[in-house]
Amino acid sequence: MRSDEAKLGKQQAPGRSLYNALGYTAEELSKPLVAVVSSYNEIVPGHMNLDKITEAVKLGIAMAGGTPVVFPAIAVCDGIAMGHVGMKYSLVTRDLIADSTECMMEAHRFDGMVCIPNCDKNVPGLLMAAARVNVPTIFVSGGPMLAGHVDGCKRSLSSMFEAVGSEAAGLISEEKLTEYENKVCPTCGSCSGMYTANSMNCLTEAIGMGLRGNGTIPAVYSERIRLAKHAGMQIMELIKKDIKPRDIMTKEAFMNALTVDMALGCSTNSMLHLPAIAHECGIELDVSIANELSAKTPNLCHLAPAGPTYMEDLNEAGGVYAVMNELTKKNLLNTDLITVTGKTVGENIKGHEIIDPEVIRPLDNPYSEVGGIAVLKGNIAPDTCVVKRSAVVDEMLVHSGPARVFDCEEDAIAAIKGGKINKGDVVVIRYEGPKGGPGMREMLNPTSAIAGMGLGASVALITDGRFSGASRGASIGHVSPEAAMGGPIAFIKEGDIIDIDIPNHSINARISDEEFEERKKGWTPKEPAIQKGYLKRYRALVTSANRGAVLELPR
Repeated sequence: MRSDEAKLGKQQAPGRSLYNALGYTAEELSKPLVAVVSSYNEIVPGHMNLDKITEAVKLGIAMAGGTPVVFPAIAVCDGIAMGHVGMKYSLVTRDLIADSTECMMEAHRFDGMVCIPNCDKNVPGLLMAAARVNVPTIFVSGGPMLAGHVDGCKRSLSSMFEAVGSEAAGLISEEKLTEYENKVCPTCGSCSGMYTANSMNCLTEAIGMGLRGNGTIPAVYSERIRLAKHAGMQIMELIKKDIKPRDIMTKEAFMNALTVDMALGCSTNSMLHLPAIAHECGIELDVSIANELSAKTPNLCHLAPAGPTYMEDLNEAGGVYAVMNELTKKNLLNTDLITVTGKTVGENIKGHEIIDPEVIRPLDNPYSEVGGIAVLKGNIAPDTCVVKRSAVVDEMLVHSGPARVFDCEEDAIAAIKGGKINKGDVVVIRYEGPKGGPGMREMLNPTSAIAGMGLGASVALITDGRFSGASRGASIGHVSPEAAMGGPIAFIKEGDIIDIDIPNHSINARISDEEFEERKKGWTPKEPAIQKGYLKRYRALVTSANRGAVLELPR
């Protein structure tokens, strides 16, 4: 056992004395030591139940003959951090989580790991750590929130953000806004639409790192506790069989995950996280491959914000395995890959049929013949940019309009809520990229304000920042290169006409190459608002969004 390095021999007698101080018995130390990485805290609604998940995992490990050892991982609530400086500290935690977990795992020589994340950055951060450390690992999340109800309809956090815009536009009363505030988030759990947290938890099933239901069983269901116990038991099987994350997370497994991503209509943030996780596995994942996969993968689900269904509905309709099983009917997945069940993808999903064809459409009646995410290129984004195509109304798939340019999110929100954005406009928000922010903030506030004010079918938004999975409309993010790196988005001017063609994967300003070069003369990037602490170090190391915003030492 790997942990023997820290437990056995006279040289490790001092270490054993410290295990004694912790109350461990000789019997416990004779068994595999399994790290239980818990993201429990009291600030993230998706994490407030993780203490119970953690206890269930520990019990499962002990039942199966292991010794569980808990240590924590941090988490930021993106909804609470949204719309102010706090959002600059969200994406950056992904790498802090990966780094700190790696340090704990390597320092203490654990034999295996159970990761208990739930919200946006914890899942990818812990997957990155799992790939680095490469000891047997399994994921079990805290589960999604149940949808709220307002006026007899299911609602979620995206409804709340849009209600703010509606109230600002005089479309709803202040009393109705308060009703939304009190009803849209009724339970613990990750917010109830196909936002980033739920996207990534579903993709742990698709890539083979989580058990069935990990992405969809609601947080408040007792079934979630049983799942956690089974995850604790299963990690002992993985240790016994020496099945490791890099055995599971192969290039083919990432292709499976991207394919399921297209069918589910996942958050555009998956286009940041999957390349970053792949990078830790030694795999370079070009996000442009998404278009190739999208062309042959129909979009089968329209969960909020794209449609009126929620994670609890996906769970009841058959879950991720039903989606995957349906995709195999067109041979869209590699079913021979090993997973944390100890079985192959094909063995896992066999017999899992669609229960509700309105929540998970069959292949012969998809929401769209193409997948939920599109990657665009053009003279604004020579490398790439990304849009959640499944959440764009048909009339905005092709759009041309004048640029309304803002150098930060706050200025854009003020203009939107001040009634200064008109039908047909293209809102451009720049200097919000990984380096420019620094930290690449999510733009849920401006996109929700646009939708809430009734402009979602007539106004586009492009940014070198990113979007929450709760964003909908022609919201095009991850523009690369970003403005802070001298990308063309830095040289767009107020009134420039921008042409967006999502079906043909293009985005261009009606500006000649010569004019772009002229505008670059004498340019200096805008100084970031924060130039100290962790964000200063992050800015120095972070790469472009099209590479997953991974950290690398300067060359």
